[in-house]
Amino acid sequence: MTLLIAGLILFLGAHSIRICADGWRSRQIARFGATAWKIGYSAVSLIGLGLIILGFGQARQAPVLLWAPPAGMPHLTALLVLLAFILIAAAYVPRNHIKARLHHPMLLGVQAWALGHLLANGELAGIILFASFLVWALLDLKAARRRDRDQETRYAAGALPGTMFSLVAGVLIWLGFLVKLHGVLIGVPVLG
Repeated sequence: MTLLIAGLILFLGAHSIRICADGWRSRQIARFGATAWKIGYSAVSLIGLGLIILGFGQARQAPVLLWAPPAGMPHLTALLVLLAFILIAAAYVPRNHIKARLHHPMLLGVQAWALGHLLANGELAGIILFASFLVWALLDLKAARRRDRDQETRYAAGALPGTMFSLVAGVLIWLGFLVKLHGVLIGVPVLG
């Protein structure tokens, strides 16, 4: 559990700098340059992610069950993860209606993913992992919306091709995880 928590602190800590210390972040970028900042940020994030993966894997070897999720939760989780993949795809596809309307679909996608996994997971390590990401995404979304208001950010208008590509990409990635990738990458098959 120690590795999982250390990984969460590093990964989410690095991703929380804009929430807690945006001015400090800007000063460091000005001082060291954008490239050096991105290298350092990426290194800390990757180390954190590695520790999360190792720590969660270790914790799953001796699970501490806090509650047993009801039978229907995996189905609800699958729907929330479908929504998450569509939102995350929309964060990267230019000129789509989803990003034009929601502005921060990546953070909303992380929220849907984390909530879905919280509902279907009653083990302590899973609750710590998914609750941490859910709280982080909620706080980051609040901070991002505040920055948008302060900077009067305008988002590009959506177009049908970008929206359709976001939807199709999200569904295809979801199907890939549903059928095979979740079992291969996470070690927990969704089907079967």
